[in-house]
This record gives sequence, C-alpha cells and structure tokens, in this order.
Amino acid sequence: MRVLIVAPTSREYNYMRATLERKSDPKHDYTIICSGIGKAGAAAGVARTIAKSVEPFDAVAVIGFAAGSVNFKQGDIVAPNMAVYHDCDVPEGFIPELTDPYKLAGTDCITVFTGDSFINATSATEIMQRFNTQSAIFDMEIMAVAITVRDYGQAVPLLAVKFISDVPQSGHNEWSYDEFADSHSDFTPLLNKIEQIL
Repeated sequence: MRVLIVAPTSREYNYMRATLERKSDPKHDYTIICSGIGKAGAAAGVARTIAKSVEPFDAVAVIGFAAGSVNFKQGDIVAPNMAVYHDCDVPEGFIPELTDPYKLAGTDCITVFTGDSFINATSATEIMQRFNTQSAIFDMEIMAVAITVRDYGQAVPLLAVKFISDVPQSGHNEWSYDEFADSHSDFTPLLNKIEQIL
C-alpha cells in the first residue's frame, strides 16, 4: 500500500522521518511531506503532492500533535473517526460539503475539530458545548486535508493519528505544547498505530 504521511510542522516531519529511517521492515511504502501549518498550507501541500505523484496513493495519514479535551492526558495517542470544522460559520445545511462531518479511518470514537486557531480552555469548552460533545481533540489541518483528499485524491482512506500534546482545560497553554513536543521526538507509537489500522 502506498501511504502519504502528512506532517504539518517541520518538527513533526523531522520526527516521523527519523522514525521511518529507523524502521527496518515497514508495512507500507511511505511518502512523507511537511505540508505546512493551518488549513490553507495543509490543503495546498497535499494537493500539490497528489498532483505530482506518478502513482496514486492508497491512503493518507495525518500525524503529529493535537490538543485534547479534559478527559485526555498528555501522551495519549488518538486516531479519531470523525472530522469537523469548528470555525466554519455557515447556516446549517447551506454548504454541507463544508459543514458536514467527514468520516475518518480512525478507530477511536472521537471527533477532531479543525480551525485556524490555537485552542485555549475557553474556546475548547465553547466548541464542545456548540457541538454537544463531552470529548474531542483539536487541530489546525485535518478537515482541510479531508476535503483535499475527497476532491483530489479520489476519496482514499484518510487516517489521523495524534499525540495529545496539551489539555487546555487543565491549564495547559502554548508553552505546555512546545515543551511536550520538544520531549517527544520518537514517533514510533504513531507509526505503529498507522500500521495497526491500515
């Protein structure tokens, strides 16, 4: 299986590349890219890679770090089964291709909420109340990658596998994220999770 691994940041890219280089018997044929941070960067990076690829990819996996709701702890690994934009302010049912949830290949019954902003305790609580959920993770790329894969990648399976780097409702902030990311450079657990699911 040809799998495109999408790392939004250069730090995530370097960690996963080093992990892949240490892997003696990978289950799949991996291509890894640093897509860029945020919805526009991630969508552009994935679209460019799919367009330039001579052979089609069989699956896409977005990896890295994400914030979690209060029921998670730093270091948890989550593979959500649904993605939704949390910052798409469109009347219900008006543009369903933007507002409808997107089914992911993950095995955890959790929604990842995507938006172009860092999440704090107030915004995490507000998003969860608005979408009537008690548990969630938050990132800045996955839903944009989902739309790109759907429109340009012939709807191959999309998997997201994330380390929980910070829990804003527990008092974590951007420095908590940065500290965790600096100290968790071994992405073997993320790669193992990809190979377990795909």
